[in-house]
Amino acid sequence: MTNTELLVALIAVAVVVLGGGAALLVRRGRGELPPPRDLDAITEEYIEHPEHPEPHLPSEDEEPPFEEVPADEKDQPAAPAAPTTTVERPEPAQGRLVRLRARLARSNSSLGRGLLAVLGRADLDDAAWEELEDTLLAADVGVGPTTELVDRLRTRVRVEGITDPEAARRALREELVALVDPTLDRSLALQGPEGTPGVVLVVGVNGTGKTTTVGRLARVLVAEDRSVVLGAADTFRAAAADQLSTWGQRVGVDVVRGPEGGDPASVGFDTVKQGLETGADVVVIDTAGRLHTKAGLMDELGKVKRVAEKQAPVTEVLLVIDATTGQNGLRQAQVFGEVVEVTGVVLTKLDGTAKGGIVVAVQRELGVPVKFVGLGEGADDLAPFDAEEFVDALLA
Repeated sequence: MTNTELLVALIAVAVVVLGGGAALLVRRGRGELPPPRDLDAITEEYIEHPEHPEPHLPSEDEEPPFEEVPADEKDQPAAPAAPTTTVERPEPAQGRLVRLRARLARSNSSLGRGLLAVLGRADLDDAAWEELEDTLLAADVGVGPTTELVDRLRTRVRVEGITDPEAARRALREELVALVDPTLDRSLALQGPEGTPGVVLVVGVNGTGKTTTVGRLARVLVAEDRSVVLGAADTFRAAAADQLSTWGQRVGVDVVRGPEGGDPASVGFDTVKQGLETGADVVVIDTAGRLHTKAGLMDELGKVKRVAEKQAPVTEVLLVIDATTGQNGLRQAQVFGEVVEVTGVVLTKLDGTAKGGIVVAVQRELGVPVKFVGLGEGADDLAPFDAEEFVDALLA
């Protein structure tokens, strides 16, 4: 072998040795990458569950720690993690009125501005009064109440000689308050006979927010230091019971539920039974949304009430109405009133509509008061209805 051939061979050996050593150092310092299949799984986990901690590889600068596992513990299953449940303390319902009034003022200000703009004119001719009527009708006050309000205002303006816009505003406020009727009893009947719990049945058509209303109502009652049992009698809508259970867990309230697609009347029966056995103050039963045009579904609602009353009388039937539905909501109220004796109304979604006049119309149609209003998407955005607060918000 010549000197040149020997030199080439030595250089080749050196390259192989140095390359192997470098690779060994890299593997020791960084660790091996997972195979491609594992990398794909890590990526999919991160994309589908971004709330989980991001998967990562071992550190480049340190070896993963080695922990010696005692021999007697190697085959033992890992202990399950202890569940962590934080029970919330809802704010008192009365404390919400200022905040909710501000929301109502913003969402319904167009009605107030329209009314005040007409009454603030120097000359209130027939065209002005017709415009006032149109504004009230557009707000779903209803034909009868609108005619009544306009006639009273015209009489007051003429007899009292009102020309000042501020005096006109005061007259409008007084007449609107009288129309909404502050004398109606808007309290909930939460005490059954002979010490039995109050039983509240919550009814309404699909999409009005019944289950959410039940959850929010539970928070109102818990804030008043009342013990509550909820009944998930909406066995037809997927995940309705799960939704109600989540509401209950947040405030430490028991929820009675049945199998999906099961008999809702039996759930109502079991809920009242548990309320009696545990000495609860109030039982609130969420029912499935009924189409008011389907006689069979409405008959089933009557059955839920009859079966629940085998345990204790139903003391309150709350009808949940979407305030944005207008006259269609009135038709719903009529049909539900024929099937079950509605004792109060909950108006939802008043935060996104200028049709606040539905309060007047539904009370006139059913002869029962609006007891709660839903304003906003928050957990505590359900407030007891107050006639003067409502009118002041309209005119704010």
